[in-house]
Order: sequence, then C-alpha cells, then structure tokens
Amino acid sequence: MATDWRLVMTGLPTDVHPVPRRAPAPPAALDLLTQAERGLDEAAVLPDPGEAFVAAHLAALRAAAAVLAVRGRPELTPRGRRRIRSVWEVLPEVAPEFAEWSVLFAGSADRRARIEAGIRGVATRADADELRRAAGFFLRLVEEMLLRQPVLRADHDAGGRAAK
Repeated sequence: MATDWRLVMTGLPTDVHPVPRRAPAPPAALDLLTQAERGLDEAAVLPDPGEAFVAAHLAALRAAAAVLAVRGRPELTPRGRRRIRSVWEVLPEVAPEFAEWSVLFAGSADRRARIEAGIRGVATRADADELRRAAGFFLRLVEEMLLRQPVLRADHDAGGRAAK
C-alpha cells in the first residue's frame, strides 16, 4: 500500500526535547513520493510486462522529480536558459549521490518510449520485475534522503540547547 508522505512528514513535533528535527518536505515532493509508491504497486500487478516496465520507470522518474523539488535546479549559465534536459541529466548535478541511478534509469528511458509508442516485445516480465525492484530501492533511498534533512527547532541553538 502506498504511503501518503504528506501525512508522515508534516510539521515539527511539539515536544520539549532539544534535539534536531527534520524539515518537512515540500508538498510537491510528498505528492511525487506518493505517486511513485502507487506506480510501484501498479507495476507489481500489471499483467503486461511492457506496461509494468513503464509503470516502474515512471515511479523512478517521480522519485527523481521529488529530489529536484527539494534540492532545486542547477544554476543557469550566463547565457540564460539551457536546452531542455531529462531529469536523469539534471539529477546528478543537484544530487551527485544519485548519479549511478541516473545512468541506470536513463538507459531504460528509450525502452519505455518504445513501449509507449506501441512496440510489442520490448520488455520481458523479468525486465519489468528487475526495473521495478531497482525503482523500489531508488525510491527508498530518495525517501531516506528527504528524511535526512535536519533543521533545529526555532527555540533551540545550533548545539541543541534551549535558546535564551
């Protein structure tokens, strides 16, 4: 079952312990995580391997988009706007720890496009299952990254002590 991250990661707790707390992720990122989770659930039950492959790839794409929603976009060059690039090209610039994942999912994007164009036999059940497992692992890493963004409560200093 998909986790609704808007319910899990909202606001700061109101307890009195002076410990670092996690900043809530932006609503757009939480929505993308929820959609990615649903996509993985769908990929697990779709009977057609091509459709399952597409659902798994889109789940990974949404997880990557959640990272971009939190980390922002890369800086523009002095010349202004850059050409349109895929999330898999941008992700390593804003989250270098996901560079290898970008390579993996960029490599499966062409297959997804062929499946979406109606070409049959592009992905086997094993291909779809492998991509679904990879997308699931990637989603968990993204969720972990979003939960690791510490912020101190406003009434405490950087050492975790109550502010005077």
